[in-house]
Amino acid sequence: MTVRSVIAALVAFTSLGLSSASAVVCSRTYTLALHDHGLLYSADTDTGIDKDVADELIRRSGCKVIVSLMPRARIWQLIESGALDFSLSGITNDERDKFADFAWYFSNKYYLLARNDAGIRNLASFEKNDNLQLGVIRSFRYSESANRFVDKLQEANRVRQAGGLAPLYQALMQGQIQGMIIEPFDFPALEEKKIREMSSILEFKDPAVPHGLIMSRKAFSPAELEQWRAIINEMRRDGTVGRIFEKYFKPELAATLVNF
Repeated sequence: MTVRSVIAALVAFTSLGLSSASAVVCSRTYTLALHDHGLLYSADTDTGIDKDVADELIRRSGCKVIVSLMPRARIWQLIESGALDFSLSGITNDERDKFADFAWYFSNKYYLLARNDAGIRNLASFEKNDNLQLGVIRSFRYSESANRFVDKLQEANRVRQAGGLAPLYQALMQGQIQGMIIEPFDFPALEEKKIREMSSILEFKDPAVPHGLIMSRKAFSPAELEQWRAIINEMRRDGTVGRIFEKYFKPELAATLVNF
Protein backbone atom coordinates (compact mmCIF):
# COMPACT_ATOMS: atom_id res chain seq x y z
CA MET A 1 0.00 0.00 0.00
CA THR A 2 1.39 3.40 -0.97
CA VAL A 3 1.67 6.35 1.39
CA ARG A 4 -1.05 8.11 -0.61
CA SER A 5 -3.44 5.17 -0.25
CA VAL A 6 -2.75 4.94 3.48
CA ILE A 7 -3.56 8.63 3.92
CA ALA A 8 -6.72 8.23 1.85
CA ALA A 9 -7.81 5.29 3.98
CA LEU A 10 -7.19 7.23 7.19
CA VAL A 11 -9.17 10.21 5.91
CA ALA A 12 -12.06 7.95 4.93
CA PHE A 13 -11.98 6.21 8.30
CA THR A 14 -11.90 9.53 10.17
CA SER A 15 -14.78 10.90 8.11
CA LEU A 16 -16.80 7.78 8.77
CA GLY A 17 -16.15 8.08 12.47
CA LEU A 18 -17.24 11.70 12.53
CA SER A 19 -20.45 11.06 10.62
CA SER A 20 -21.34 8.00 12.64
CA ALA A 21 -20.81 9.86 15.91
CA SER A 22 -24.17 11.56 15.48
CA ALA A 23 -25.93 8.83 13.49
CA VAL A 24 -29.19 7.55 14.97
CA VAL A 25 -30.64 4.10 14.47
CA CYS A 26 -34.32 4.80 13.73
CA SER A 27 -35.91 1.76 15.34
CA ARG A 28 -39.45 3.23 15.48
CA THR A 29 -41.51 6.40 15.11
CA TYR A 30 -40.69 8.94 17.84
CA THR A 31 -42.74 11.63 19.57
CA LEU A 32 -41.77 15.21 20.42
CA ALA A 33 -43.90 17.86 22.13
CA LEU A 34 -43.52 21.64 21.89
CA HIS A 35 -45.02 24.06 24.41
CA ASP A 36 -46.36 27.53 23.63
CA HIS A 37 -43.95 29.98 25.24
CA GLY A 38 -42.93 33.30 23.74
CA LEU A 39 -40.10 33.09 21.22
CA LEU A 40 -39.49 29.43 22.02
CA TYR A 41 -42.67 28.49 20.19
CA SER A 42 -45.82 30.33 19.11
CA ALA A 43 -48.82 28.18 18.25
CA ASP A 44 -50.36 31.17 16.47
CA THR A 45 -47.54 31.41 13.94
CA ASP A 46 -46.10 27.88 14.20
CA THR A 47 -42.64 29.43 14.60
CA GLY A 48 -39.97 29.68 17.26
CA ILE A 49 -36.55 28.63 18.46
CA ASP A 50 -37.67 25.22 19.68
CA LYS A 51 -39.45 24.45 16.42
CA ASP A 52 -36.30 25.34 14.46
CA VAL A 53 -34.19 23.15 16.73
CA ALA A 54 -36.71 20.30 16.43
CA ASP A 55 -36.80 20.57 12.63
CA GLU A 56 -33.02 20.39 12.40
CA LEU A 57 -32.83 17.53 14.92
CA ILE A 58 -35.34 15.53 12.89
CA ARG A 59 -33.62 16.32 9.59
CA ARG A 60 -30.21 15.22 10.85
CA SER A 61 -31.53 12.06 12.49
CA GLY A 62 -33.41 10.92 9.40
CA CYS A 63 -36.07 9.46 11.72
CA LYS A 64 -39.83 9.89 11.64
CA VAL A 65 -40.87 12.09 14.56
CA ILE A 66 -44.48 13.06 15.35
CA VAL A 67 -44.54 16.63 16.71
CA SER A 68 -47.41 17.89 18.87
CA LEU A 69 -48.27 20.81 21.16
CA MET A 70 -48.86 20.23 24.89
CA PRO A 71 -48.94 22.15 28.19
CA ARG A 72 -45.60 21.96 29.99
CA ALA A 73 -47.04 20.08 32.98
CA ARG A 74 -48.40 17.35 30.70
CA ILE A 75 -45.05 17.09 28.91
CA TRP A 76 -43.19 16.32 32.13
CA GLN A 77 -45.77 13.69 33.10
CA LEU A 78 -45.43 11.88 29.76
CA ILE A 79 -41.63 12.13 29.73
CA GLU A 80 -41.58 10.50 33.17
CA SER A 81 -43.88 7.66 32.10
CA GLY A 82 -42.02 7.04 28.84
CA ALA A 83 -45.10 7.84 26.75
CA LEU A 84 -43.32 10.87 25.23
CA ASP A 85 -39.79 10.69 23.84
CA PHE A 86 -38.70 14.33 23.56
CA SER A 87 -39.40 17.91 24.37
CA LEU A 88 -37.23 21.03 24.23
CA SER A 89 -35.87 23.91 26.34
CA GLY A 90 -36.07 21.92 29.57
CA ILE A 91 -34.08 22.45 32.76
CA THR A 92 -33.14 19.79 35.25
CA ASN A 93 -33.34 19.24 38.99
CA ASP A 94 -32.82 16.23 41.26
CA GLU A 95 -36.33 14.89 40.67
CA ARG A 96 -36.24 15.27 36.87
CA ASP A 97 -32.80 13.68 36.66
CA LYS A 98 -34.39 10.41 37.75
CA PHE A 99 -36.54 10.10 34.63
CA ALA A 100 -35.09 12.53 32.05
CA ASP A 101 -31.77 13.13 30.33
CA PHE A 102 -30.76 16.36 28.61
CA ALA A 103 -28.71 17.74 25.74
CA TRP A 104 -27.98 21.40 26.47
CA TYR A 105 -28.17 24.06 23.74
CA PHE A 106 -28.67 27.38 25.56
CA SER A 107 -28.51 28.98 28.98
CA ASN A 108 -30.35 31.96 30.44
CA LYS A 109 -31.18 33.92 33.60
CA TYR A 110 -34.57 34.65 35.17
CA TYR A 111 -36.22 37.96 36.07
CA LEU A 112 -39.16 39.25 38.09
CA LEU A 113 -41.50 41.49 36.11
CA ALA A 114 -43.33 43.62 38.68
CA ARG A 115 -46.05 46.27 38.55
CA ASN A 116 -44.69 49.74 39.31
CA ASP A 117 -47.71 50.65 41.44
CA ALA A 118 -46.91 47.78 43.82
CA GLY A 119 -44.02 49.85 45.24
CA ILE A 120 -41.48 47.08 44.75
CA ARG A 121 -37.88 48.28 45.11
CA ASN A 122 -36.25 44.84 45.12
CA LEU A 123 -37.04 41.15 45.44
CA ALA A 124 -37.07 41.31 49.23
CA SER A 125 -39.73 44.04 49.28
CA PHE A 126 -42.00 41.86 47.13
CA GLU A 127 -41.46 38.90 49.43
CA LYS A 128 -42.20 40.88 52.60
CA ASN A 129 -45.48 42.37 51.38
CA ASP A 130 -48.21 39.81 52.10
CA ASN A 131 -50.65 41.62 49.82
CA LEU A 132 -48.65 40.90 46.66
CA GLN A 133 -49.39 37.89 44.44
CA LEU A 134 -46.93 36.19 42.10
CA GLY A 135 -47.84 34.50 38.83
CA VAL A 136 -46.01 31.44 37.46
CA ILE A 137 -46.53 28.87 34.73
CA ARG A 138 -47.71 25.53 36.07
CA SER A 139 -44.85 22.99 36.55
CA PHE A 140 -42.12 25.53 35.69
CA ARG A 141 -38.93 25.60 37.73
CA TYR A 142 -36.28 28.29 37.63
CA SER A 143 -32.87 29.15 39.03
CA GLU A 144 -31.92 28.41 42.65
CA SER A 145 -32.92 31.68 44.33
CA ALA A 146 -35.94 32.09 42.02
CA ASN A 147 -37.15 28.64 43.10
CA ARG A 148 -36.73 29.59 46.76
CA PHE A 149 -38.66 32.81 46.09
CA VAL A 150 -41.52 30.93 44.43
CA ASP A 151 -41.62 28.15 47.03
CA LYS A 152 -41.74 30.59 49.95
CA LEU A 153 -44.62 32.51 48.38
CA GLN A 154 -46.35 29.23 47.51
CA GLU A 155 -46.28 28.22 51.18
CA ALA A 156 -47.98 31.53 51.99
CA ASN A 157 -50.68 30.95 49.32
CA ARG A 158 -49.37 33.91 47.32
CA VAL A 159 -48.80 32.16 43.99
CA ARG A 160 -51.21 31.94 41.06
CA GLN A 161 -50.53 29.33 38.40
CA ALA A 162 -51.42 29.46 34.71
CA GLY A 163 -50.89 27.26 31.68
CA GLY A 164 -48.88 29.84 29.74
CA LEU A 165 -47.65 33.41 29.41
CA ALA A 166 -50.77 35.03 27.95
CA PRO A 167 -53.05 34.56 31.01
CA LEU A 168 -50.24 35.74 33.29
CA TYR A 169 -49.77 38.97 31.35
CA GLN A 170 -53.53 39.50 31.45
CA ALA A 171 -53.61 38.91 35.21
CA LEU A 172 -50.70 41.33 35.66
CA MET A 173 -52.43 44.02 33.61
CA GLN A 174 -55.65 43.58 35.58
CA GLY A 175 -53.86 43.74 38.93
CA GLN A 176 -54.79 40.19 39.91
CA ILE A 177 -51.07 39.52 40.35
CA GLN A 178 -48.33 42.06 40.99
CA GLY A 179 -45.38 40.11 39.58
CA MET A 180 -44.44 37.21 37.30
CA ILE A 181 -41.21 35.41 36.45
CA ILE A 182 -39.96 35.84 32.90
CA GLU A 183 -37.07 34.81 30.64
CA PRO A 184 -35.39 36.57 27.68
CA PHE A 185 -37.82 34.76 25.34
CA ASP A 186 -40.68 36.62 27.00
CA PHE A 187 -39.21 40.08 26.49
CA PRO A 188 -40.94 40.80 23.14
CA ALA A 189 -44.24 40.96 25.01
CA LEU A 190 -42.76 43.92 26.88
CA GLU A 191 -42.91 45.88 23.64
CA GLU A 192 -46.59 46.25 24.38
CA LYS A 193 -46.72 49.90 25.48
CA LYS A 194 -49.04 49.38 28.44
CA ILE A 195 -46.96 46.57 29.95
CA ARG A 196 -43.72 48.46 29.45
CA GLU A 197 -45.04 51.60 31.09
CA MET A 198 -46.58 49.90 34.11
CA SER A 199 -43.80 47.44 35.01
CA SER A 200 -40.15 47.07 36.00
CA ILE A 201 -37.69 44.17 35.74
CA LEU A 202 -35.68 42.83 38.68
CA GLU A 203 -32.96 40.21 38.16
CA PHE A 204 -32.42 37.10 40.27
CA LYS A 205 -28.70 37.06 41.01
CA ASP A 206 -28.18 33.44 39.94
CA PRO A 207 -25.90 32.01 37.27
CA ALA A 208 -27.53 31.30 33.92
CA VAL A 209 -29.40 27.97 33.88
CA PRO A 210 -28.75 25.43 31.06
CA HIS A 211 -31.76 24.46 28.93
CA GLY A 212 -31.86 21.60 26.48
CA LEU A 213 -33.45 18.73 24.63
CA ILE A 214 -35.42 16.60 27.11
CA MET A 215 -35.19 12.83 26.58
CA SER A 216 -37.18 10.19 28.46
CA ARG A 217 -34.98 7.66 30.25
CA LYS A 218 -37.80 5.11 30.03
CA ALA A 219 -38.05 5.50 26.27
CA PHE A 220 -34.34 5.19 25.44
CA SER A 221 -31.34 3.08 26.33
CA PRO A 222 -28.16 4.90 27.47
CA ALA A 223 -26.62 4.33 24.03
CA GLU A 224 -29.66 5.82 22.29
CA LEU A 225 -29.58 8.86 24.57
CA GLU A 226 -25.97 9.48 23.55
CA GLN A 227 -26.85 9.25 19.84
CA TRP A 228 -29.46 11.99 20.14
CA ARG A 229 -27.24 14.09 22.41
CA ALA A 230 -24.50 13.88 19.77
CA ILE A 231 -26.78 15.57 17.22
CA ILE A 232 -27.45 18.53 19.53
CA ASN A 233 -23.73 18.80 20.36
CA GLU A 234 -22.90 18.81 16.65
CA MET A 235 -25.48 21.54 16.04
CA ARG A 236 -23.75 23.64 18.68
CA ARG A 237 -20.26 22.98 17.31
CA ASP A 238 -21.08 23.83 13.70
CA GLY A 239 -22.88 27.07 14.61
CA THR A 240 -26.40 25.94 13.73
CA VAL A 241 -27.78 26.69 17.19
CA GLY A 242 -26.20 30.13 17.13
CA ARG A 243 -27.74 30.92 13.75
CA ILE A 244 -31.17 29.82 14.98
CA PHE A 245 -30.96 32.17 17.97
CA GLU A 246 -29.80 35.04 15.78
CA LYS A 247 -33.12 34.80 13.92
CA TYR A 248 -34.87 35.89 17.11
CA PHE A 249 -32.31 37.97 19.03
CA LYS A 250 -29.63 40.52 18.30
CA PRO A 251 -26.27 38.77 17.74
CA GLU A 252 -24.77 39.93 21.04
CA LEU A 253 -27.71 38.61 23.07
CA ALA A 254 -27.84 35.39 21.05
CA ALA A 255 -24.15 34.85 21.84
CA THR A 256 -24.72 35.16 25.60
CA LEU A 257 -27.46 32.53 25.39
CA VAL A 258 -25.69 29.88 23.33
CA ASN A 259 -22.06 30.30 24.47
CA PHE A 260 -21.85 28.71 27.92
